[in-house]
Amino acid sequence: MSKYSSHFADEELVIACQSGDREAMECLVKKYQRSVFSMLYQLAPDWSDNSDLAQEVFIRVYRGINSLRNPKTFRSWLNQIVVNLFYDELRRRPRRLPTVSIDAPIESEHGESDLVREIPDPSLKPDEVSLVQELDQFIKKAMAQLPEQFRTAIVLRELQGLSYEEIAQVIGCELGTVKSRIARARGRLQEVLSPYLDKPMVVQRAVNDSNGN
Repeated sequence: MSKYSSHFADEELVIACQSGDREAMECLVKKYQRSVFSMLYQLAPDWSDNSDLAQEVFIRVYRGINSLRNPKTFRSWLNQIVVNLFYDELRRRPRRLPTVSIDAPIESEHGESDLVREIPDPSLKPDEVSLVQELDQFIKKAMAQLPEQFRTAIVLRELQGLSYEEIAQVIGCELGTVKSRIARARGRLQEVLSPYLDKPMVVQRAVNDSNGN
């Protein structure tokens, strides 16, 4: 049985990893593997190899953890590895994610989709369940249509909970640029969500599902 658990602070685990403790590294992987996969899915929802990419993230963590000078900053460093891998993959593979203007219209589709999930929730009425499924599609499509730099910023802010300053450090740009990108991304997403804004329970459920909860 491992002497470590997810309750250990990142700083303790990183210091142990840097001393060559393999159990500490395994604990870090278990602690963050779901978060890493979720972030990759949010950044690239139509890539089918996000599980492999998540493994690559932790390979990079293993190879580079001795270079992390401040163990307290592990999570920010990990997020930076995920973002760098995402951009590496964008350059390497044929373009799959649409890069469109932030002002481009988003078409509405009402057909069946493999992104639709049945959501058995007794707190929602049948018509509300249908709205959750429709909104779930809209959120995913709206996120996918954001240019990569806008999508990355809003994923880090709204879904990963990073501060503006942390995002600026992770993606390597000015604080004002981060705020501008997030504001424009929020504006576009609010346009998509506007028909549902009078149904807060439905909106919150769909957002939670998009975040992997």
